[in-house]
Amino acid sequence: MITYITDCHDGNARARLSIRIGALFGQSPTIVAADGPDPESFAALTLLDCLESLALLGEEGHPTITLVNIAPRDGVWPNGVPFCFFWYGKHLIASTFNARVLSLVRRELGIQNVHVTDIREAVSAAGFDPADVEKIAGTQFRSLWYLPLLAKWVADGRSVPSTETAVPQPVDAEPVVAHVDNFGNCKLDRRLDLIPGRSLPVAQRNDDGSTTIVDVTCYPHLTAVPRNTPGLVPGSSGNNFTELVIRGGSAAAAFGLRPGDTVLEPVSAQVA
Repeated sequence: MITYITDCHDGNARARLSIRIGALFGQSPTIVAADGPDPESFAALTLLDCLESLALLGEEGHPTITLVNIAPRDGVWPNGVPFCFFWYGKHLIASTFNARVLSLVRRELGIQNVHVTDIREAVSAAGFDPADVEKIAGTQFRSLWYLPLLAKWVADGRSVPSTETAVPQPVDAEPVVAHVDNFGNCKLDRRLDLIPGRSLPVAQRNDDGSTTIVDVTCYPHLTAVPRNTPGLVPGSSGNNFTELVIRGGSAAAAFGLRPGDTVLEPVSAQVA
């Protein structure tokens, strides 16, 4: 099974990614759109959840391949951030070397190091002629032309030139909304120390741009939250990462929150 998490997900891009990966692997990928205002936090949580879902299968299970492409052209790297790969058990992940995207698998799964590749070096080592090497290295759509090749070579056990590199440890910032699900629940990027019955101050964004601090009660699970009432509960993502919910309503709409928004006052962010 191949899953591709990418911020390049329009119809044209999906078609090209699907047919290229289908030709390389004999199966088309499930393409997951990393859209919204903070694709990095979405990709980080989704990658972690994909890998966490491989635990406790109750069966031997099949190897999987996960590709991740979140590569803003920020000018730090020539033609964008490089690509890397690592293994989680028998499961292969090939990704852009993006510290925020890799931050949760680093923290939760202990992925301390990855293998960073140089496109020109890797494609040259695979025997491509110089003109094609430059085409692949210089294209705007490297996640189409290079990343599937990298995953194919590594999955097939071919030697790919790479440098083992530590995943940078991000500065420990305040909890943020990593994803808003279709119910309007706000999934945070970590597990907070929730004591049922106590409350934590949550920042509500108002239409006029002001912020109101609302004391939100902690509950042991979703069904303990009174209907139409906000609550903080252990969620389904990560290691029981906290979710801000309104049972029967949308917490995101009620609190004016989007992915990337901080949620709590700094003194209140008690992480378990």
